[in-house]
Amino acid sequence: MTDTATPQTMTDTGLSQHVLDEIDRWRQRFPEDQSRSAIIGALHAAQHENHGYVTQPQMDAIAEVLGLEPIKVYEVASFYSMFETKPVGRHNVAICTNVSCMLRGAEDLVAQAEKHLGCKLGESTEDGRIYLKKEEECLAACCGAPMMMVDHVYHENLTPESLRALLDALD
Repeated sequence: MTDTATPQTMTDTGLSQHVLDEIDRWRQRFPEDQSRSAIIGALHAAQHENHGYVTQPQMDAIAEVLGLEPIKVYEVASFYSMFETKPVGRHNVAICTNVSCMLRGAEDLVAQAEKHLGCKLGESTEDGRIYLKKEEECLAACCGAPMMMVDHVYHENLTPESLRALLDALD
């Protein structure tokens, strides 16, 4: 159970009514025999309500609600880098290291972030405040390189100083 879902709002699936409503909303966007198409939306809803990661029981419940084998949900959750299957820090920080960002100093920014936060890529800070996501292949903001995404918000044209300021401003 998560902080945002109280025992009264949990259903017999273990998912909150809000998550079930989101799954239904996504399922309605696709033909009846294509419920698999709603997996990404369902995982997003569950992950958002569960402090940034999705658990195996949640994935099992999503599969049950969508009428799918659990492996179908596991495959999506493990393939896409937007989903986490273990607890992570409150703030998700992803520094792009693809060609444009790399050429403009992304590797140095990664090293600075690791030193400043005291954790490596793929780890969270000891206080659970920040998760430094494993390297991203591309975040599609090449004209603003080097850049990073913090909790789904883009920050472009980073410098070592602006990187540290952004990280320090996260509660």
